Amino acid sequence: MARRRRRGSGVKWLKHYSSAQSILVVGDGDFSFSLALATAFGSGGNIVATSLDSYGALIGKYSQAEANVMDLNNMGTKVLHNINAKNMTGHHDLRVRQFDRIVFNFPHAGFKGREEEMRVIKLHTKLVKGFLGNARHLLKPYGEIHISHKMGYPYDAWDIERLASESSLATIEIVSFHKHHYPGYNQKKGDGPRCNQPFPLGACCTYKFCLQYY
Repeated sequence: MARRRRRGSGVKWLKHYSSAQSILVVGDGDFSFSLALATAFGSGGNIVATSLDSYGALIGKYSQAEANVMDLNNMGTKVLHNINAKNMTGHHDLRVRQFDRIVFNFPHAGFKGREEEMRVIKLHTKLVKGFLGNARHLLKPYGEIHISHKMGYPYDAWDIERLASESSLATIEIVSFHKHHYPGYNQKKGDGPRCNQPFPLGACCTYKFCLQYY
């Protein structure tokens, strides 16, 4: 309780995120992560939640997406579709915004082959690099970019810390990610016949980055 008081009276927290922060959630699958945050805060007015899919494609893929989007809209969340993480700064709803936290959970460029193939790893790293290059321009001073990611090979081969450094971002810390910290969150595949099924997580971590100041 003492920790909560130091963080601010009346501010509600869910792990690394609070109702006092402006939060952008990128590529949120069926929007269950954004809904977990909004539910914990009692409001989603501080959240912008996005998907790569159009609304029609989204509700065709994920059984809970329509209900989740409706709940987010009712809680005041700004929900955006057709948002590509690699060029999102050009979107009219985002180019004039800045955020305290920008979150991309388990970025994935699609199923173009086996995960350990170098060609596939390069596709994933291109996505992450494009996201980081965009996200840094949407970040408030002293804000943070968070990427949650699987650990072990071939995922370590993405070398996310190097990609961040190339976008003039500094690593703050790397912490364990545990799904149960976000009640209601269900990670989803981006495509394929089993996209409505959660993919196995195993050991995961969250990378936290901030802007480098020289």
